[in-house]
Amino acid sequence: MVEEHDSLLADGTLRFLPIRLNNQPVVIGGLTADEMWATLVASSGAGLALGVPVAILAGNLALVLAGGLLGGVFGLAVASRILRRMKRGRPDTWFYRQVQLTLARHLPALNSHRLIVRSGAWSCRRTERT
Repeated sequence: MVEEHDSLLADGTLRFLPIRLNNQPVVIGGLTADEMWATLVASSGAGLALGVPVAILAGNLALVLAGGLLGGVFGLAVASRILRRMKRGRPDTWFYRQVQLTLARHLPALNSHRLIVRSGAWSCRRTERT
């Protein structure tokens, strides 16, 4: 049995620091809770939008909700596989930084984090003022 004082260094700090305690746990299929809810909302919204024309053509309003449910289930099944493959072996915040970078490149008005998106050679020159 390991005694409590064996896990402490001379200055009172822990030998083992549990670095993963603050990470979000994986909830479903490799997705964290935030990723799961975002995927569920987006895919259910797409399913609802696709269910409206089907419900109008079939004359049955229940197909709108069925489209939303099927879209959510299908979206979670597909997104969990894709995101799990993308995130494998990368840091925990990699996916969020990729989303920020994509938004900064394609929608510069949403670049609230002031990410540098310029690519090319940088130069450093002196300017003389008279």
